[in-house]
Amino acid sequence: MKVLIVHAHPEPKSFTAALRDQAVATLEAQGHEVQVSDLYAMNWNPVASSNDFSSRENPEYLVYALEQRLGVKNQSLAADIQSELDKLLWADLLILNFPIFWFSAPAMLKGWIDRVLVSGVCYGGKRFYDQGGLSGKKALVSVTLGGREHMFGDGAIHGPLQDMLRPILRGTLSYVGFDVLEPFVAWHVPYISDEARQAFLEDYRLRLEHLGDEQPLEFPRLSQFDEQLYPLRQPAAADA
Repeated sequence: MKVLIVHAHPEPKSFTAALRDQAVATLEAQGHEVQVSDLYAMNWNPVASSNDFSSRENPEYLVYALEQRLGVKNQSLAADIQSELDKLLWADLLILNFPIFWFSAPAMLKGWIDRVLVSGVCYGGKRFYDQGGLSGKKALVSVTLGGREHMFGDGAIHGPLQDMLRPILRGTLSYVGFDVLEPFVAWHVPYISDEARQAFLEDYRLRLEHLGDEQPLEFPRLSQFDEQLYPLRQPAAADA
């Protein structure tokens, strides 16, 4: 299996970085090929702009998604985007590895998503969800956060963690076709003991060794909707 890890944390000695290193060691020990995009180390540019294209179909008005499609066709995407897109298309498994910032992902990672998941390759028209351009690939999100586990969930102070991750799990990864696996979460990491951190690393190792046994999360399938994307009527029990 070919694995791309996109890592987004500003501190090289962080526990998030330790999760990245654990993933590399575990997956390579299993014989998988692994590439890492360390966005902060790369000084990744997170800003989508007209500078992402060496030539434009419409130089007077930027419609970013349309220019992405033409950029792929005309080989006019910026070199940093093309390099990351090549890695993404190479990979069978994508791991996004990051800390939760303000109920979301770091801006650096959001900028990678904005610029690399290009229209015309990863999605476009009705090529989304199970028909997305990256269908057949798997994705795993591994996150760290400062809150305790009991602070997240139905009725909890912060609400379900899945709500925070919805834009990534559903609106990004599932949307472009990935089979999305259950996230791996390391709770309260700035405040726990080294022993507790090691326990998280061991849990992650065991998880990575058995990814092939996991079933992906359920998200919409285009077969559940008509040509206008209205939901198809589900048969009532009496109709069955």
